[in-house]
Amino acid sequence: MKTLMIAPQPFFQPRGTPFSVLHRLKALSKLGYQIDLLTYPIGQDVEIDGVRIFRSANVPGVKNVAIGPSKTKLLLDVLLYRKAVAMLRANRYDLLHTHEEAGFMGIRLAKRFGLLHLYDMHSSLPQQLHNFKYSSNPLLVNLFETLERKTIESAQAVITICPELWKYVNEKYPGKFNKLIENVADNSLVFGEQKADPEIFRRINLNGETVILYTGTFEPYQGLDLLIEAAKEVVQQESDVRFLIVGGKPEQVEAYRQKVKALNLEPYFIFTGQRPPEEIPVYLQKANILVSPRVEGTNTPLKIYAYLRSGVPIVATRHITHTQVLNPDVAVLTDLKPQDFAAGILKVLQDPSFAQRLSQKARELAEKEYSYEAYLQKTREVYEYLESLLKSKSRLN
Repeated sequence: MKTLMIAPQPFFQPRGTPFSVLHRLKALSKLGYQIDLLTYPIGQDVEIDGVRIFRSANVPGVKNVAIGPSKTKLLLDVLLYRKAVAMLRANRYDLLHTHEEAGFMGIRLAKRFGLLHLYDMHSSLPQQLHNFKYSSNPLLVNLFETLERKTIESAQAVITICPELWKYVNEKYPGKFNKLIENVADNSLVFGEQKADPEIFRRINLNGETVILYTGTFEPYQGLDLLIEAAKEVVQQESDVRFLIVGGKPEQVEAYRQKVKALNLEPYFIFTGQRPPEEIPVYLQKANILVSPRVEGTNTPLKIYAYLRSGVPIVATRHITHTQVLNPDVAVLTDLKPQDFAAGILKVLQDPSFAQRLSQKARELAEKEYSYEAYLQKTREVYEYLESLLKSKSRLN
């Protein structure tokens, strides 16, 4: 089964959907499949056995792509579509595997070229318009809803990456082959293990303080404002702490530095900016508490699965993004208020035996429900299902 995968993202860059695409490719490689990946002209090439990377045309002046909907993304998607048509004319493929809004392209391309279509659904795209505060225009929202509906209806199979998305597809499209595959894969599978390097911590000036770690992007839905407000209350009781914030584009980091400074919290915060994916496990090893203050959305943050495996206690908001995976046995779950989030952090700091119990239960949950073996098996089941459809199609022809 020859597959063309279309990923409308900068690949590879260390952020949500590109990580998901990366691990999907790695799994398919391990399972012996050959994949041609078509993606944006932006990002780092990653060597994966059986995967060839093709890129759409460059857009002069475009060196980066913001997360979420944008006019830049629309232009890049037009060029991606043109490249897809050219590749489909020049090569014989059996399966079109699309991610995010490339599913919209799949509606027409799969029909035009007689392909099976697998839609890798990382989010509800109409909901993204709200999450990223891009537009509330009813015409645009209705267009996205229509395109999403046609994508799912026309696809032979759908992969959903969190329980809420699985439930959404299952209820609205009963009978659709819909496989839940959470993003549990460990980055070390692609980038290799990296030992703790003392130089990392000398560079960020840690001197034995208790480390409260956040990793991820700095988009508004991530709740960094909530975390910073909570920090005001934490340091009043526990002054020997450092909030280590890993991620963020330079302009975002500077904006949050200024916010921290205005609140007189500068001595308690360390911002690293974006770091290579292979470094993240090193930061996890150093942390005493892991935080996820997410305030919007329905998708489980990718970092939650690494957090569970880490053996470090977790404090997260009691929001559907978290509660579809986490429970009070494995994490402190708080209301979306600074004082509540602060109380959750303080509870872990001030009760070591409680923190240890959380960490143990979290690891047990990760091993039982979110193993890489289960991830591979679910991926295999999707492709074997599509192969069975392809064989039936061949017999009919």
